[in-house]
Amino acid sequence: MSRAHPLRDAVAEAVIEVGGLLREWRPSADARSGVWEGSQFKARADAMAHRALSERLAAIDGHIPVISEEDAGSLARERPTRYWLIDPIDGTASYVHGFPGYVTQAALVIGGRPEVSAVFAPESGTLYTAVRGQGARRNGMPLPACEAAPPGRGVLTDNTSAPDGIARRVYEHFGYGEYLESGSISLKLCLIAEGSAHLFVKDVPVRDWDVAAPGLVLEEVGGRLTRLDGTGFGYRDGYEHTGLVGAADPVTGRAVARWLAG
Repeated sequence: MSRAHPLRDAVAEAVIEVGGLLREWRPSADARSGVWEGSQFKARADAMAHRALSERLAAIDGHIPVISEEDAGSLARERPTRYWLIDPIDGTASYVHGFPGYVTQAALVIGGRPEVSAVFAPESGTLYTAVRGQGARRNGMPLPACEAAPPGRGVLTDNTSAPDGIARRVYEHFGYGEYLESGSISLKLCLIAEGSAHLFVKDVPVRDWDVAAPGLVLEEVGGRLTRLDGTGFGYRDGYEHTGLVGAADPVTGRAVARWLAG
């Protein structure tokens, strides 16, 4: 049995409910329709999920504001000391094109650190939760600490059918022999936390809402998440960063970041 934690359990229920809605909406061409905003496709379902998740979080505690990728007004204001940081759909491309690799997620950020988080993958029905200092869980069961995985050992993950770009450089340089194709940024970090993968490297723009919830899951099992240059995500000031390195083994995370910086 999992030890009760009111906020963890409440946010878990919220993302599970919104995940159910996403599955209901998915057959609708209208929900999957949208527009391109720069390099990102915004589906109508993104906005629908934003409203649904924001309403549920407000019902948990109406005094905690919500900052969302889908609410430009919330991003323009100064960050409060305590807020929900949400990504209603992480992996919109997977959602729109019929692939399972998307999630809905939320993290409670206090003083510049995620403290409680929940990530739900609707197609597999998998729920990841974490509370700072109390560990991480998968479908309510505690996740064990990450095992040592030195550079080149274990599974590299990315969202292409084979390693490409920076993932291919890392794969070849460090001598990886196993690779796992996966979907959203969040899902890949959660796969590392559960032990299905061991390293994820990306050099595209990454936003705080992509990584706050799964980053806490990974951190609570002893993994390491940094920006591409090896510095941490501070959840202050700007929301966008250049790339990330997510590793089950902190030694590997540091080694990869150093190599890329050099």
